[in-house]
Amino acid sequence: LSLKFGDIGNLKGFIIRFLLTTSYYQLSVQNWFSLHRLQLLYNHSVQATFNATGIHAPASYSFHCEHVSSLQRYDALLIPSSANDLSKLWEVTFIDFQIQGFNVQEGHFAYAKDCASFFSPAILMGLVMSLILLLVLAYALHMLLHLKSLDRHYECKASPAYFAQMKDNDMGDEKEPLRNSGNESYELRNQQFGKIYI
Repeated sequence: LSLKFGDIGNLKGFIIRFLLTTSYYQLSVQNWFSLHRLQLLYNHSVQATFNATGIHAPASYSFHCEHVSSLQRYDALLIPSSANDLSKLWEVTFIDFQIQGFNVQEGHFAYAKDCASFFSPAILMGLVMSLILLLVLAYALHMLLHLKSLDRHYECKASPAYFAQMKDNDMGDEKEPLRNSGNESYELRNQQFGKIYI
């Protein structure tokens, strides 16, 4: 697959060439295509060659990636094929890259297989937070199941009355004789204990 740009500045007949292959895999029971190599041509000769890694998809799909680049900050899916050629002098980056080499219908891309990993940092953080919430919920359910309920027939019983013991030498101060029809009775001055008749 070749993209021809023509003359760009000092570059005469600039072309980006993608070398694609298709293979049948028994495990998935279908054909897959792969981008093996990317070549930069100008002045009618190959000037730089990059080996592609991880760019593949089922033959009936297209491949999509936010960045396909030779730079490390974009995970470097394009690797210089040799340390001796001019590839090291080039920095190649495709933004919003999508390619389909086979089974193109009506000039439109098929469903895209994305290069994003299933375990990106955002997905991992979401999984960790979900696990923490599940642990909190499990602990809360455990605590609810082990609560001890009050007995339905439990009745609050009043505690028996408490009378403080008085010392013998204080008895004279605390009682006062009362005259009532010949019977001798005493009334406690401290009214919180009630009355005692003798």
